[in-house]
This record gives sequence, C-alpha cells and structure tokens, in this order.
Amino acid sequence: MHLPDPAALLAQMATDLRDHLTRGILEPHFVGIQTGGVWVARALLAELGQSEAPLGTLNVSFYRDDFSRTGLHPQVQPSELPFEVEDQHLVLIDDVLMSGRTVRAALNALFDYGRPASVTLVSLLDLNARELPICADVLGATLSLAADERVKLHGPAPLALELQTLAASH
Repeated sequence: MHLPDPAALLAQMATDLRDHLTRGILEPHFVGIQTGGVWVARALLAELGQSEAPLGTLNVSFYRDDFSRTGLHPQVQPSELPFEVEDQHLVLIDDVLMSGRTVRAALNALFDYGRPASVTLVSLLDLNARELPICADVLGATLSLAADERVKLHGPAPLALELQTLAASH
C-alpha cells in the first residue's frame, strides 16, 4: 500500500479548515492531542500562516477507557491549554482517527477545563475502524488497512507515515 504524503494532505486540510471556519468561527483556539496530534497541529498552523498562534496540548491518557489495561505511557506529558476553554471555539487535532476512543477521551478532558462553544475535529488520517460514532470535520485521507496493519506517524518535522504490520498473537 502506498501511504499519502503528509505535506500534501496538510495543504488540502488547511484549505478545508479555512472553509469550515468561515461559517462563523472568527477566533478558533487550536488543541493538539499528544503526541502525533500536536505535531500535525504545528504543521497545520504553519500551513495556515499562524505558526505563532497559541497551541494547546492535551494528554488524554487518564481519560481513556482502556487506561486500567494499558497503563501510562512512560513519556507522557501534562496537558497545557494557554487559553480559556469556556465558550471558545476549539479546533481539536489528532494524527490518526481509528476507533474514536482517543477523541472521546479528549472531549472528556476538554470539558474538565470548561464548556467550549464548539469543537471542530481535524485528523490527518481516518483508518475507517470506528467503534464510536465520531467523525472528523476536516480530514486528510481515509485508509482501509488489513486487520494486522497500523500506520505510525513520525515527526515532529518532517512528518512521515510508516505502515506497520502487527506481530501475530499466539
């Protein structure tokens, strides 16, 4: 399978996001889900010509419904939101949308900071393996992978995608 070029996806995503935000959202605040979502958010802000815009970073580890099974990743960083969430228009950015559980966890985390006016979901890739009814408002590409395949984003710059095959379980 040939994976798309993240730079090309980001250029189209920037155009799509501009179009989406013209529907009455004047001052959006950007939030990246750690770690890949933060990388995508920084690259997207650069595409939008807003590299200096404040970027919130969100760690959803404690909000995941599988936390008790998987534990805490050793390189986890705290969330940092350099702006108010209450009544603000947020652009939530993730790298790969798969089951929808990370986005659900991110929404739960955001609501602990306040009630946003709206949340626009942006994702570089959708792996079309949804377990929850969550879809991106702005999307780079949709991939259909085999059950034993995953996509890994490398970054922060340049962003690169790698197709990985999971080891067979015994």
